[in-house]
Amino acid sequence: MTAKTDTSVQPPIAEKRPHSTTVHGVTITDEYHWLRDQGYPKIENEEILAHLKAENAYFEAQMGPQAALTETIFQEMKGRIKEDDSSVPQQDGEWIYWSKFDEGAQYRKHYRKTAPYRDEQEQPDSGLYDWVGAGPDQLILDENELAKGKDYFKLGAAEVSPDGKLLAYAYDDNGSERFDLHIRNLETGEELKDIIPGTLSSIVWTKDSKGLVYGLANENWRTDNAHYHRLGDDPKKAKLLYKEADIGFGVGVGITAQEDWIIIATGDNVTSEVRLVPADNPLAEPILVAPRKVGREYSVDVRDGTLYILTNDDHVNFRVATADIKKPGEWQTLIGGADEFYITGLSLFKDFYVVEGREEGLDQVEIRYYDDLERTTPINFPEASYVAGLGDNPEYDVAKLRLDYESMVTPDTVFDYTVATGNFETLKVQEIPSGYNDSLYETERVIITARDGTKVPVSILYKKGFKKDGSQPLHLYAYGAYGYAVPPGFSANRLSYVDRGFAYAIAHIRGGDDLGYQWYLDGKLNKRTNSFNDFVDAGKALIAMGYTSKGKLTASGGSAGGELMGAVLNQAPEIFGAVVSHVAFVDVLNTMLDETLPLTPGEWPEWGNPITDKAAFDTIRSYSPYDNVTAKAYPPMLWTAGLNDPRVTYWEPAKMVAKLRAMKTDDNVLLLKTNMGAGHGGKSGRFDRLRENAEEAAFLVWQLGLAE
Repeated sequence: MTAKTDTSVQPPIAEKRPHSTTVHGVTITDEYHWLRDQGYPKIENEEILAHLKAENAYFEAQMGPQAALTETIFQEMKGRIKEDDSSVPQQDGEWIYWSKFDEGAQYRKHYRKTAPYRDEQEQPDSGLYDWVGAGPDQLILDENELAKGKDYFKLGAAEVSPDGKLLAYAYDDNGSERFDLHIRNLETGEELKDIIPGTLSSIVWTKDSKGLVYGLANENWRTDNAHYHRLGDDPKKAKLLYKEADIGFGVGVGITAQEDWIIIATGDNVTSEVRLVPADNPLAEPILVAPRKVGREYSVDVRDGTLYILTNDDHVNFRVATADIKKPGEWQTLIGGADEFYITGLSLFKDFYVVEGREEGLDQVEIRYYDDLERTTPINFPEASYVAGLGDNPEYDVAKLRLDYESMVTPDTVFDYTVATGNFETLKVQEIPSGYNDSLYETERVIITARDGTKVPVSILYKKGFKKDGSQPLHLYAYGAYGYAVPPGFSANRLSYVDRGFAYAIAHIRGGDDLGYQWYLDGKLNKRTNSFNDFVDAGKALIAMGYTSKGKLTASGGSAGGELMGAVLNQAPEIFGAVVSHVAFVDVLNTMLDETLPLTPGEWPEWGNPITDKAAFDTIRSYSPYDNVTAKAYPPMLWTAGLNDPRVTYWEPAKMVAKLRAMKTDDNVLLLKTNMGAGHGGKSGRFDRLRENAEEAAFLVWQLGLAE
């Protein structure tokens, strides 16, 4: 039985105000349009701010009686975190780098020390290398100092110069995703006067350590450029290396494996184009690898004058091609595309290269050799379902590969893999200070049949003894967009659900690329509703299989996964006991009709362009969660937003909640929490984020009547 709302406290009711637009001869009515501040990205309308604050007050009033439960779950989650945790040190040139948290600290400290040589004998007490002869620890960046006195802080790009003397770093302190770039002299600790506001990209150093390449956010919060700044010059006079004319294309910068070419890549969600400039002469004429073709994606690395290209030009699951840098457009197949093997990554090293991919949805890592095209060494992993891939490998000339591995029952594990021998060395296993016994838990992968006959995998975690008789709750999670596969990995936070009798399931729905690139294509554009149907059908199948029952199924998702939550709530609200939707992209039609918003033009290849395409307009209108709220019963719901969120603007969840309040026929609790000083990712400190995770869990536990 679900918990009821506290009726002594009334929710804020947003006023309905007439507003309509006509597109393709169809009139769209939007009575809550006024919740969008017309001065955006500045949000200063006092009436709107008052409404959001009233919603937050209502959230606090309803969740207040659950404060003890929230605190209990928060302490559980916190107890599973090693507070003074440290990353595994890794060598890059003459230095060893790592980061760590101090006990009780919200943010990381970043360190390095010199590394003359190292002893390959692993220390059994620490699981880390003994870096013999290394210099003293040097604190190069303290995020806690930068975050002091701020409600929000996020470190973006951070790169040490090739000569090791300078650190370029960028941070955002309000959640708007505009990062101010700073440069620190690591020998003296001095901050250089070169400060570049409004960056929104990676940072690449030139080979001489005297210049930087980066991208700036434009007035629409998009990066359509690559700039070169020479240290000491006026940043306002930075040289423009590239300017993208297509408003739907974003620009990013990177560096090749040998660090001799700077990569300037531009593209949207389906088409890409790459240029190369010498790292020792960024003002040289760029080399265009191949002009853009709609629907063709490709990425590039370079080894000794040979281009290595990962592309989907002749197979949906990608192939690897090579070309001479002097003839960059003449591609020759090195590894052909295959129906069974989906290639997701290509990394070049001096004596070998690594191909990452998925086969039947499971991660694969293969080592291949330049001098023997027939030789392939797959890296084998121990469990039937897992997540694995390359970790931090900054050096080009290596004999060992850093790997990351986990599963739904195995905590994150860092290995070094010796290429010559195939030997694994365990460097670190995620520590759970409050205790964790993997033998108490089970994981399985089931296949459900969607309504169109498609077989959809679902990964499930539960505690041993879980009864499949419908008596126990199950939490279902998915994302289902942009080709992002939700990996069946480890999460200590899930134990707060599982230890309370929940099963925790991840539905690998279409829209992600879990089962290959076609799996992604089958959940976008005019096939977008497959993602929603897969999720609903997975929930119904798990109920039919006895994993849970109607009213005991909870769900959550964020961003595009929040859109998923809105769509499935409209489609099948009766199967859910409670739902949480974070920074939800729910006002899809209005957003895709507004090309002035930060992400809209770049999103048209994902969702369709309803401005020019009547069919896309009709499709989006048919499922857009905000446009499809109707008068019926909905389960208990918690929605969240970020006032400074440039990805999913705050008014989307706010409008959705306002419309739900006006139309739903039940008395189940409906809450909206807006982070007034944060953006898309919610609060930034690790414990602040953890408390928000605890709030979500407490809400679901409370609504299912399972609160202690």
